[in-house]
Amino acid sequence: MKKLILTNGIIGGIIVSIMMMISTIVFKCDPNMESSMVIGYTGMLIAFSFVFIGIRNYRNKQNGGFVNFGSAFKIGLLISLIASTFYVVSWLIEYYCFFPNFMEKYSAAAIQKIENDPHITAAELTAQVDQIKTMQEMYKNPIWVILFTYAEIFPLGIIISLISALILKKKPQ
Repeated sequence: MKKLILTNGIIGGIIVSIMMMISTIVFKCDPNMESSMVIGYTGMLIAFSFVFIGIRNYRNKQNGGFVNFGSAFKIGLLISLIASTFYVVSWLIEYYCFFPNFMEKYSAAAIQKIENDPHITAAELTAQVDQIKTMQEMYKNPIWVILFTYAEIFPLGIIISLISALILKKKPQ
């Protein structure tokens, strides 16, 4: 089971890391957040398909065609954690070595998007800009960078692990 978890976690991690790098390059060339976010989240979904594959392979090839919800969910969480850790480590390398001004560019693009919203009130604008500036300040601390990056990806892994475990659970007759 360990080999299966490691294999699927590493494959998912490599996929999500490559897609994140592509997403960052797209953002660097064109600070339109939507296109880079679509690429990034598509990479996450593709990577987390290995949660489903890993649970299914465990059930069908290693456990005689059966798996309970708890075991399936645990396998999915571990695969998600490995893939998410690849994502976080890749981002740390990318951010600190190649794109140290990311937060400034991201904040500027986010503020511009908010300012261009015709339905936002002055109070909402001020609150949202303050929130972005607070996050920008927090991003100067590597611990916050790690936590924010895990928060981007790991909740999706938990959801996909839960759905996969519900779909793939199968008890012996």
